Amino acid sequence: MPGKAVRGRLGHPVLGSPAEGIDPYLPQNGNVGYRVSRYELDLEYKVAANRLTGTAVITATALSGLDRLSIDLSGALKVDRVSVNGKRVAKFTHRAGKLVITLAALRSGAAFEVVVKYGGTPKPVRGPWGEVGWEELSEGALVASQPNGAASWFPCDDHPSSKAAYQISITTDSPFYALANGTLLRKRTKATQTTWIYEQVEPMATYLATIAVGPYVRIPVATDSVPISAVLPARLKNEFAIDFGRQGQIMAAFVDMFGPYPFPEYTVVVTDDPLEIPIEAQGISTFGANHCDGTRDSERLVAHELAHQWFGNSLTLSRWKDIWLHEGFACYAEWLWSERSGGPSADECARKHFAHLVDSCHVGTLADPGPDQMFDDWVYKRGALTLHAVRVRLSDTAFFTLLRDWCRDHRYSSVTTEEFVDFAGHYSSESLRPLFTAWLHTAGLPDFPG
Repeated sequence: MPGKAVRGRLGHPVLGSPAEGIDPYLPQNGNVGYRVSRYELDLEYKVAANRLTGTAVITATALSGLDRLSIDLSGALKVDRVSVNGKRVAKFTHRAGKLVITLAALRSGAAFEVVVKYGGTPKPVRGPWGEVGWEELSEGALVASQPNGAASWFPCDDHPSSKAAYQISITTDSPFYALANGTLLRKRTKATQTTWIYEQVEPMATYLATIAVGPYVRIPVATDSVPISAVLPARLKNEFAIDFGRQGQIMAAFVDMFGPYPFPEYTVVVTDDPLEIPIEAQGISTFGANHCDGTRDSERLVAHELAHQWFGNSLTLSRWKDIWLHEGFACYAEWLWSERSGGPSADECARKHFAHLVDSCHVGTLADPGPDQMFDDWVYKRGALTLHAVRVRLSDTAFFTLLRDWCRDHRYSSVTTEEFVDFAGHYSSESLRPLFTAWLHTAGLPDFPG
């Protein structure tokens, strides 16, 4: 009924219900009253001018009676026309990052379709974490939206628990390669432009949607159980063969530890420009030219970004306060790969980083670090140490069974810290609550595991 909280399949409130508040970490992002099931984005990008024009078709369901709705969209992009269920909307406003549409009343449970035609010069969204979203490169562009940059390039319900299917069409000048999430359905060239059309079937959070446009070539990396490709400048092929030479082995190790890879394929992008940090996206990881220098010094990051396909992309946090479910798991995956590949063991890595955390000062707890600290390194390392503590308490057999079952049972869903704590409890003969209370809900650093 209108006003009643809508519950997900695992029992926690679903964002979009009128009774469910917006995430306090990002109170300006996300919208209530409806739930998106599909985005169809038809984009044209002029590289030289950094000019983007697009038509977004948003399919959604009303979760209450609606006579207006809001959509996240950067003010750098101008809205030219809006229609709902095939009828042009005369009344809408676009300011402060919100497109607000007045419409004929929709009953609760009604499916509807919003079409937004827009364009402009896209630019990143500025926030407490710096500039995120659309980024113009020397030749081309990329998107790095975590946590709130999706609205820098398309109208959306920009919250991680709002997962949907996508079709993304990109038209750009023919010399450039254009990549987006999902499987390439078709590619067509007309005159001097090429259109690339991708279909992302598995549900995806808005911050994980991405495109990459640049002077790239595509090369195969591995074709074993999971097809892996690289999209990169031709000049970096030799360095790539060294720095990403064990990508297939890392994939095989993670499939063994975490269960089946959750998507049809995996693509690594290397830009012609340097990047401060790699970028996570669904089915895609993006690295800078500085990560591809022939030294293999960035292999821990190669492992980290691949691990996000399970922890972050398939299993996505419900609220940003649960960020350790992404970064702590991906960080621990680095240590697991080190152990599996003959480097320092996970325990050695844990001891090293525990020593660093002893001397660090931070406010907040791992289960609720606060918006200003949610991407701080201590969240990554303490999250990984929490998993190491669980592994030490359990046997290796029980621990890796836990990880595989967690990924299997929550595949493509939104998850919470409390759900993981409850889930892990089934793999221990004694209560894990004291362990999780110490590591997740206490600011002080517990003793080293074991």
